[in-house]
Amino acid sequence: MAKYHYDEAGNMAAYFLISVLAIVLVPLTLTAVASAAAKGREETTKGCQCKLCIERRKQVTAKNTGSMLKPKITKKTMLILAGWSVVGFLAYKAGKAELENTVYNPFDILGISTSSTEKEIKSHFKKLSKLYHPDKVKAAVNETAEDIANRFVDITKAYKSLTDETIRRNFELYGHPDGRQELSMGIALPSWIIEGKNSIWVLGFYGLLIGGVLPAMVGRWWFGSSRKTKEGVQPRTAEGFWKGVEEYSGVNDVIKVFGRAFKHEAKSKNGGNLSRVEEEIEKKVGGEWKELKKSVGGGEGEEQARRALTLLYAHFLRLDLGSKALEQEQASLLLQSPMLLNALLSIAAARSWLAPTLGVMRLHAYITQALVPGKVTPSQAQLPGFDDSASTTGKQDVYAFVQALKESGDHRAEEAKKALDSWNSLEIVDMGFKVIGERLVTPSSIVFLLVKLRVKEPYAQSAPSPSLDAKSVKKNDDIDEKFLNSRREAEELQGDGAGWAHAPYWPGLRKPGWWLVLADDKSNRIVVPPLKITDVPRSDASKERNYRCYKLQFQAPPNVGLFTWKAYFVSDTMVGEELCRGISLKIDDVSALNAEEQTAEDEISDPEEDTLAGQMAAMRGGSVKKAEAAEDDSEDESSTDDDGGGDDSSDSD
Repeated sequence: MAKYHYDEAGNMAAYFLISVLAIVLVPLTLTAVASAAAKGREETTKGCQCKLCIERRKQVTAKNTGSMLKPKITKKTMLILAGWSVVGFLAYKAGKAELENTVYNPFDILGISTSSTEKEIKSHFKKLSKLYHPDKVKAAVNETAEDIANRFVDITKAYKSLTDETIRRNFELYGHPDGRQELSMGIALPSWIIEGKNSIWVLGFYGLLIGGVLPAMVGRWWFGSSRKTKEGVQPRTAEGFWKGVEEYSGVNDVIKVFGRAFKHEAKSKNGGNLSRVEEEIEKKVGGEWKELKKSVGGGEGEEQARRALTLLYAHFLRLDLGSKALEQEQASLLLQSPMLLNALLSIAAARSWLAPTLGVMRLHAYITQALVPGKVTPSQAQLPGFDDSASTTGKQDVYAFVQALKESGDHRAEEAKKALDSWNSLEIVDMGFKVIGERLVTPSSIVFLLVKLRVKEPYAQSAPSPSLDAKSVKKNDDIDEKFLNSRREAEELQGDGAGWAHAPYWPGLRKPGWWLVLADDKSNRIVVPPLKITDVPRSDASKERNYRCYKLQFQAPPNVGLFTWKAYFVSDTMVGEELCRGISLKIDDVSALNAEEQTAEDEISDPEEDTLAGQMAAMRGGSVKKAEAAEDDSEDESSTDDDGGGDDSSDSD
């Protein structure tokens, strides 16, 4: 019978913990190293190649991952290092431990091979007796007489287990010359855990874990999530957005509402004095700055909201803050702005107001490019070495502007061209309404706005697609149909996505994106909530599908008629990169369908008469379909009755 005992030395517990930790730490370490290496390569090489953007990406990479001399130590890194430290300690402890469970082997004890004969065993034993007999062995250093005697006992027992018939039978049957032994199995828990004197500490630990730590973690998650909306903002911030946004609010009105949000969202910091910065802002902006500060209002959080607004306008005007602490505070504020703007966009779109929705969308690009919102700004102000000063005003196309710089020998032309190479100008290849399986759009049907988009090549007004034969057109139509039947909002991306956008003043990495919103500009109403579009491929004339498909799903109006709407494509990265296309949706009556389509529709809608739904429809006086089997049976029965009737009449005659 096996005897179970706790691990006195804790060796089995060490093996158990090493196994568990290795299962967790090995994949965690590999993914962390791989992602850090890939992220570092991608952040420094992919995207805009102007000097300002490369320098910005290096700064962001150094901040996120650190350097060889000063690596970035995150909580995850510290957790991994602590885990491997524990593994190393346990491995050292297990390696130093003595192995208690060994298999008894008399051949190893005597130092002979298993093929030795009995004569050879006896001869070898005589030699060992002369060497290790207690009367003939002198004790060595750190060796006692008891150790010498035990060694000779082991040699004698091993010899008898191979030569004595009874003892050898015990060895062969039970694996030991002394006969049956107790089977001892250790449990991977050190004995001190179950000792009576330590029970109070063990119970206290479990009580603290179950009664304190777990409820605290759950409570922190629950109350932390309940204090914020699904967009991640404070309820008072959402309330301010709801009350502040009006039906015809533009970018200037949106920035005031946005500034008030920092009453509840900004973290109060005392990184430095902003009085000098405010003076510079007032010189550049004028009386409008005083109105902006007044728009913040009073009450709790007024000071931190004004501080946030000052840092925000310092970013718009590209002012030097002169303090590392202020720069860090400004960067934190800017990185928080997309979340707040998305919450503001959700509220504007929920009320179906077009003007404030477009205002919020456009504000994203102004913040990214560090340009004053609402001000008439030429596109070339976003190029390196230029700003929104009077010298760059004009309606000149940005491509023509860069070409003129090259011809004039301007030293800024080279960097401007590098930025222009990564400029993201959206191009609409095709756009139209589709209903799956239907030729026409009928009232209240599920409609998809299918758009095919690409990014224009630099200096190209349009990138023509290759001419397609009938087979290629049919193939593309089949791919479109398959995409419409999928649940994805964007077609599967072929190849690499877009690189990092030209955003030298943004304190992070930025990929270009657009919003698609379908609206009725005549009534200032949104038809469908905005859809965010990302990873639009750059034009490549060698590809058959030189675009990527996106879809916007909605329900058609319940009335028949022609609806003239507009589709807006607004960039969240580049100021002025915006497209607006008119589009019409014609809703036809069901009678416009041909006979086959109407029959198919009727067959789908009318239940069979032998079903429960058919019986209920017949009771209400509705139309039902007759079952084919029932019709056949009735015909057979009627023909039989006719035949029988004929026979009867002939008999009677």
